[in-house]
Amino acid sequence: MTFDEAQRLAEYVRDACIDAAQRGYEYAGMSGLCHEGAMEASISAIRMLDVRNLLRELEARTGSESEP
Repeated sequence: MTFDEAQRLAEYVRDACIDAAQRGYEYAGMSGLCHEGAMEASISAIRMLDVRNLLRELEARTGSESEP
């Protein structure tokens, strides 16, 4: 894996984690959880990310031939 590929992967995973955390926090807030509960929901959303699926999505976007 080249440096550019590794950087692209890291940025993609970081963005996916941020998106998951934001969605988890917003959903928890709409469900009436307090800030601490919403933060826990954010962390849980990150933990539930399907990393294999993220790799497949990135591969499809970049047209990479490498196997995760």
